[in-house]
Amino acid sequence: MERREEQLGAAGAGAAPALDFTVENVEKALHQLYYDPNIENKNLAQKWLMQAQVSPQAWHFSWQLLQPDKVPEIQYFGASALHIKISRYWSDIPTDQYESLKAQLFTQITRFASGSKIVLTRLCVALASLALSMMPDAWPCAVADMVRLFQAEDSPVDSQGRCLALLELLTVLPEEFQTSRLPQYRKGLVRASLAVECGAVFPLLEQLLQQPSSPSCVRQKVLKCFSSWVQLEVPLQDCEALIQAAFAALQDSELFDSSVEAIVNAISQPDAQRALLDQVEHWQSFLALVNMIMFCTGIPGHYPVNETTSSLTLTFWYTLQDDILSFEAEKQAVYQQVYRPVYFQLVDVLLHKAQFPSDEEYGFWSSDEKEQFRIYRVDISDTLMYVYEMLGAELLSNLYDKLGRLLTSSEEPYSWQHTEALLYGFQSIAETIDVNYSDVVPGLIGLIPRISISNVQLADTVMFTIGALSEWLADHPVMINSVLPLVLHALGNPELSVSSVSTLKKICRECKYDLPPYAANIVAVSQDVLMKQIHKTSQCMWLMQALGFLLSALQVEEILKNLHSLISPYIQQLEKLAEEIPNPSNKLAIVHILGLLSNLFTTLDVSHHEDDHEGPELRKLPVPQGPNPVVVVLQQVFQLIQKVLSKWLSDAQVVEAVCAIFEKSVKTLLDDFAPMVPQLCEMLGRMYSTVPQASALDLTRQLVHIFAHEPAHFPPIEALFLLVTSVTLSLFQQGPRDHPDIVDSFMQLLAQALKRKPDLFQCERLDVKAVFQCAVLALKFPEAPTVKASCGFFTELLPRCGEIESVGKVVQEDGRMLLIAVLEAIGGQASRSLMDCFADILFALNKHCFSLLSMWIKEALQPPGFPSARLSPEQKDTFSQQILRERVNKRRVKEMVKEFTLLCRGLHGTDYTADY
Repeated sequence: MERREEQLGAAGAGAAPALDFTVENVEKALHQLYYDPNIENKNLAQKWLMQAQVSPQAWHFSWQLLQPDKVPEIQYFGASALHIKISRYWSDIPTDQYESLKAQLFTQITRFASGSKIVLTRLCVALASLALSMMPDAWPCAVADMVRLFQAEDSPVDSQGRCLALLELLTVLPEEFQTSRLPQYRKGLVRASLAVECGAVFPLLEQLLQQPSSPSCVRQKVLKCFSSWVQLEVPLQDCEALIQAAFAALQDSELFDSSVEAIVNAISQPDAQRALLDQVEHWQSFLALVNMIMFCTGIPGHYPVNETTSSLTLTFWYTLQDDILSFEAEKQAVYQQVYRPVYFQLVDVLLHKAQFPSDEEYGFWSSDEKEQFRIYRVDISDTLMYVYEMLGAELLSNLYDKLGRLLTSSEEPYSWQHTEALLYGFQSIAETIDVNYSDVVPGLIGLIPRISISNVQLADTVMFTIGALSEWLADHPVMINSVLPLVLHALGNPELSVSSVSTLKKICRECKYDLPPYAANIVAVSQDVLMKQIHKTSQCMWLMQALGFLLSALQVEEILKNLHSLISPYIQQLEKLAEEIPNPSNKLAIVHILGLLSNLFTTLDVSHHEDDHEGPELRKLPVPQGPNPVVVVLQQVFQLIQKVLSKWLSDAQVVEAVCAIFEKSVKTLLDDFAPMVPQLCEMLGRMYSTVPQASALDLTRQLVHIFAHEPAHFPPIEALFLLVTSVTLSLFQQGPRDHPDIVDSFMQLLAQALKRKPDLFQCERLDVKAVFQCAVLALKFPEAPTVKASCGFFTELLPRCGEIESVGKVVQEDGRMLLIAVLEAIGGQASRSLMDCFADILFALNKHCFSLLSMWIKEALQPPGFPSARLSPEQKDTFSQQILRERVNKRRVKEMVKEFTLLCRGLHGTDYTADY
């Protein structure tokens, strides 16, 4: 730690508290953040800069960083620091400084109106935050004042620059309100104030939009500003004139997207839709508006290459549907009659928009355009799934009829794009809606083999559609043979890797009891593609999981036969690798093989543990007698795994991969794993003694969880537990700060031992005192998971004070040290997100060691400045009394700790804590 701090000190910034938050140091740190090639230096600079932004000195250096001679990156940091200080530390600002702060921000915004746009935006956000904090009392007409100030004629900036700066400020104001941390009661007051201030904004926007002399960039900004304000749920009648102006702006191709977005946002507000739907006498006018939006949804061209409008309209369809479905039955029936045809039309439009372009055109798209199109199709998929709520089973029939006509028509050749889009629509619904009772699925399964698959995108969608219907196939096993050959054929195509493997996995998981007739074929094809290395690592792992599900449903001798043929080549490869001198390429191969085995064993469950929750009516095979096939295989390869380990003990990845095999097997097999317990305990002990690694502790925790309570397995588990504890305690003596992962896993192991088998703590050879002291040290680690795990250990340990003598003794002797560590953490040493964990320790101390706590807490809080210099003696006294009084309600203790930590940090009552 010291070395890293020195290194940063030399570079100009870092976590070292000795470095002052001066302009020079901030500039050096920013230079380091942007230009230093060393990633560690960048991270440390960023950490230091975050501290600088919230420091009291930020008020001073922020303005200096905004000087005209600074580069935009430095100016931007200054503006961001101002925003953070205003939005999070408002209570630090004396009331008499509000006006000067406001004036300074106005001056800077005016200056940057013709400067860097990113800096201008940050300054506008800072002023918006200031306005929200002052409204309505300290600055009642904030928005009107902004408009007036920026329209002043004596400004040095040209009128267009002033106008754009004002529009930027007005645009970010509602956005800042939506994300602000204002307390709930203030939010209501400010919202009401903003609603009144619309009167100062909308006439200006109207004027600018309708004024022929307004340049395009100003009108564009006006529409963006309008979009921002209507999201404050402005009543429709208040913005009617602006909506009409936005309709007029649709004629301008440059403003088309912004106009559509403004109109859709305005009429997608819940109140707006009710107002429009309730105008029963004008329903045809509203329908005309709906049809106009339908045109925008289906606007010609491919998103995002030829158009970017259609995606802006999707939220409108959600909100309109929600409104219609929220009416009472009678009224809903009337609206359904009018709007069901509209939504069927919408499905056609969306599926047309979801179509891929021609192969030639698609070939010219950039990877970014392809990714945007993929996300757009996901949005369409979500919309279709949503529309199903309104249209129901008729929607599936509609899609099926279209697909059937397309595939059986002899009149004209159909395009693969059309077929793919219809299937995509079907898959979108079937993935999340239970289609098991749909009468069109058998027909669809019958149609799929008739599809002429000449294209990767179509093949992918066919695969995903079959995968989405895997649960239906489990209920109709006679249809499996119609689609399984397609899936197995696709496995051989690397371009269909993700879709084919994930579909096979779904079928093997859902239909495993009906797959034995096909098992030999599935295993043979899978083996072939694995040997040819067609798929990437993650798909190989999925494929092994699929085979695990498949084999689970076979007879034991069949499983063993298949396992033998499946994993023999890998075992031979592993034997060869175990002889080689360790190098990076054979390490990758070893980790890959171990990964394949652990993924296979994750799902190979002949006792069907994972089916237990599915009810007694499930078709289960009789639980086999004799050794479990996975255990048989593990025992066969155990020596080989030990041999691999002996060469790779110091490599965390290989050790992790070995532990994963046993961890996944233990989790899946549970009691069936029992024969392996003694030899695994012995191997783990040797591994951990040589090179301690977190994964070995995690596996030990699994063994404790499943086997420690069984008398037959207690001796080897106790020996392993004592060994890893002793090794970890030695690690603490050498300095545990470099091993937060080991400390985290160790704390979780100790907590599991106390929960599952407290007898482990009664062994004379266990140094409970040393364990306790190490856990107190772990509470002070900067890594949140480690602290959380340590708190978890203490909340399991303290209730055992009475029943385990050694625990009672150590708590009596060292409990005060624990309390001081907890108070330091609450006082500001630990992250606020961890306060609930420390509250749990206080609650456990109070409940199980009350007399000791009442003595310790008063002593501990006595010294001035502890745990924070911001606390008065009265506040400390109140806190200790509150804690000691509450021995039943843990939630109350958590609230007390949250309140107290805010006082300690000087954050109590600030807007920064409003959503905390």
